Amino acid sequence: MKIPSVDLGRCSLCGACIEVCPLVFRLNDAGYIEVIELPSYPETEVNEAIKYCPEDCIYWEEN
Repeated sequence: MKIPSVDLGRCSLCGACIEVCPLVFRLNDAGYIEVIELPSYPETEVNEAIKYCPEDCIYWEEN
């Protein structure tokens, strides 16, 4: 299964991923973007978030 991941070292917290795909990405209590644990991820929406990320810090991991 493919799981989206965020490289927090490169993330600028712009929030584009949350705007494009709020079912998968959120801002956690510590102030970082995190991926919400889901049984499966909507590939089209996550790919849109990857496309709009200005830091290119979102990617797919194979699990």
